[in-house]
Amino acid sequence: MEPYRLMINGGVLSSGELKYICEAAEGLGLDAISFGSRQDIIFPEEIDESKFSQFDKIQFVKPKRDGVENIASSYVSSDILPSTSWLTSDRYLYVLEQFKHNPKLRINVIDPKQRLVPLFTGNVNFIASRHEDYWYLYLRLPSWQDTKMYPALIYSWDMDKVEQAIENILIEEPETVEMVFDLVNDAVETNNRTVDKPLKVPFYPFPYYEGMNRIGTDRYWLGLYWRNNRYDLKFLKAMCDLCSENKIGKISITPWKSFIVKGIPAKHKLQWEKLLGKFGINVRHSMLEMNWHVPVNDKEALNLKKYLVTNFDQNDISTYGLTFGITSYDSDTYNFTSIVIEKNRPPQVNGVFKIRDTYNLLHAKDFDPNTREYIMHVQDVDMVELPGLLMELSKLYFEQLGVEKEKETLPETPKKSEEEEVYQCSECLTVYSEVYGDITQDIPPNTHFENLPETYECSICEAPKSSFRKKAFQILRNS
Repeated sequence: MEPYRLMINGGVLSSGELKYICEAAEGLGLDAISFGSRQDIIFPEEIDESKFSQFDKIQFVKPKRDGVENIASSYVSSDILPSTSWLTSDRYLYVLEQFKHNPKLRINVIDPKQRLVPLFTGNVNFIASRHEDYWYLYLRLPSWQDTKMYPALIYSWDMDKVEQAIENILIEEPETVEMVFDLVNDAVETNNRTVDKPLKVPFYPFPYYEGMNRIGTDRYWLGLYWRNNRYDLKFLKAMCDLCSENKIGKISITPWKSFIVKGIPAKHKLQWEKLLGKFGINVRHSMLEMNWHVPVNDKEALNLKKYLVTNFDQNDISTYGLTFGITSYDSDTYNFTSIVIEKNRPPQVNGVFKIRDTYNLLHAKDFDPNTREYIMHVQDVDMVELPGLLMELSKLYFEQLGVEKEKETLPETPKKSEEEEVYQCSECLTVYSEVYGDITQDIPPNTHFENLPETYECSICEAPKSSFRKKAFQILRNS
């Protein structure tokens, strides 16, 4: 089921707009809303479409059906993260305001000096240059495999008409960025500027974006993350009322299914802490679990994330600066995390057989997703092997931090195939390996299945020990 979404221009809205959306969601029978990776708002359950007319300020869309995309921006990071000097919060709002149409392409409006919002996840990516009010333009049109730089800098007040011109020429199926450049120049007059220097994106570790944090001497910003991505409407409405009382103008959604409130007066900090306490809001999540991109309403992916995060936590592993994504063979999502866990297509077999899931692990070049280049680390591994391999990757990341990158490509590590007897949950196909044990339940390595307590349960679906069946699998290992 594709849920209804609300397009939030640049991921920024006023407290009054958010409160109206919450009241609409309540009127449609919901008790929570969710946030999407394009900084949009999601109504996570089925809703009665006949009631839409009661909320005429809202445009309900299904992107795949309606062909409408949200404009993403790094407005959320202004004032709280490193930024390009001329790209202030006010400048973002002026730029975003010019986009009056419903875009069919994914548009990004991004500051390259911040790290919270990915740069190249759009079809049309405007990246701020060092020249005031001029932007690099990186294109990855729907039929293109790679992202290409447009051969001119775009003036701030031309961005909307340039993007509309690009949408209009898609029917001609331009194959190169030079063709796009020529067709756009034929269609609209622009105040372009020559690209004098290539875009350089500095590397910063991924930031922590939760909790109450100081801005300057008399202001705070608050980041809120809920692990189930279901934000309670009663809390949100009470928060919007407090924003209005404190004269806080804007609320910003992040691509990580969280949101940020900037400009909380220091004298009202206690009010906010009392509000959080009244609703029992946790603002101390571990970075281990926050820096994940997981598909919306995908219970299987959420369970896999929970399993992996629990393993990290039990092993006291640091993932500071890293981000993780879970995707599948049939996903059309563009990766924007340091490490990607990709579920493989299940093999076609005759007869009634339960086939275990296998996964690939990829990591961005230099663990920087803005390189847009992903390297295959391992292929076709079982879920039980993922925690160890991810810990191996995290250590590799810390080893290469600050080291000058070598240009040559290292040869692939040869792999050998071994047969291993394991026990598989008949409910969700999770594997228990006697070699690895189960650190999520304090079962040490080399513990025989027969020696597990009778109270042992599947770490994913909590099925009883009796649900496990003995299997023999071929396991690929590095030599």
